[in-house]
Amino acid sequence: MAEQVISPDLNFVKDIIASGGESLKKCYQCSTCTVVCNVTPDDKPFPRKEMMYAQWGMKDKLVSNPDIWLCHQCSDCTAYCPRGAKPGEVLNAVRKLSIRHVSMVPLFARIVQDPKLIWLLFAIPIALFFVFMPHKSLEFIRFDDKMVYHMFAPAEPHMYAPFVLKMIFGLTAVFSILSALTGIKRLWSGMKAQAGDVKSGGNLTGDIISSAKTIFAHSKFADCNVNRLRQWGHLLLVYSFVGLSISGIWALIYSYLFNFTGPYPFTDPMKLLSQASMLAFIAGIVIILYNRFAQAGKAGMGSYFDWIFLTIVSGIGATGILALALRLANVSAGYAAFYLHVVFVWLLLAYAPYSKFAHLFYRTTAMVFARHTNRES
Repeated sequence: MAEQVISPDLNFVKDIIASGGESLKKCYQCSTCTVVCNVTPDDKPFPRKEMMYAQWGMKDKLVSNPDIWLCHQCSDCTAYCPRGAKPGEVLNAVRKLSIRHVSMVPLFARIVQDPKLIWLLFAIPIALFFVFMPHKSLEFIRFDDKMVYHMFAPAEPHMYAPFVLKMIFGLTAVFSILSALTGIKRLWSGMKAQAGDVKSGGNLTGDIISSAKTIFAHSKFADCNVNRLRQWGHLLLVYSFVGLSISGIWALIYSYLFNFTGPYPFTDPMKLLSQASMLAFIAGIVIILYNRFAQAGKAGMGSYFDWIFLTIVSGIGATGILALALRLANVSAGYAAFYLHVVFVWLLLAYAPYSKFAHLFYRTTAMVFARHTNRES
């Protein structure tokens, strides 16, 4: 047997612990986690070996490891671990560090992962839209003999999609796409280097299509026991985002091709799609939150990284509904609600490759790689 020299990275171990894997040292390699996992492939199953790598600080074995992304955090391993080592939480912490490792702009990953930087997370879009969002000068108005702060009165009626907002979001989308592609490329290269001389299959397109079908059906979540309800919450969120994206593009077509900027009647197909997507969005959030609290004893409550993403997603829905309600009521505060709405939307879009949303990119990449290297059929 060939000798292997192990050089533990103690700083990496500390990073895992600080990122939510504080139970790491409790693991004594009994392999219960691997036995109860219904998601792991038969060839070199996880998460036992990943727990060992993490304890030894073997960073090079983890940050580009496809298995940390094949894990769907079912939390069956965490629920049945006899030592309370919480392998699901540890792998979640490792994924955060993997995101930071492959990121195009590591600072963005740190901003969204570090609770001490939450002020900066929100300060960037708040300042950005305060400066560039069209509005009259801030003024005080008298209402019922009280001074009320009148914020963001519109320069023109229905100015909900001015050119400057389109430009900001267009540039942000380009940045987000470049960030995602860079991260995917770096992760793929790292997985390929770690796999060594493993022969790849010949149908990459087919592997991508098969993985996409699994993603959009969320069929892997059906193999979970403790957190199986997450399948429906995630499904509703995914399809609500698809529906809202389509309705947003639809609105741009109305604006540019037909010079129709709204308000849109409630019977308009685009409006119906957006409302249905919003209902699915709300239902998805409710299911995920319910499941998280209901399974807290078995699966844990999640880390700051999980909750800040849920906060941003929930903020989009809450401020969007509030802005719509206030606009229909012809209340000027609706523009303040809309201001907060675009702040939350920008947060989701700009930090997509750096936040929990990045799981969509990197888990898909790992699934394609696993199929392409014949690890999974």
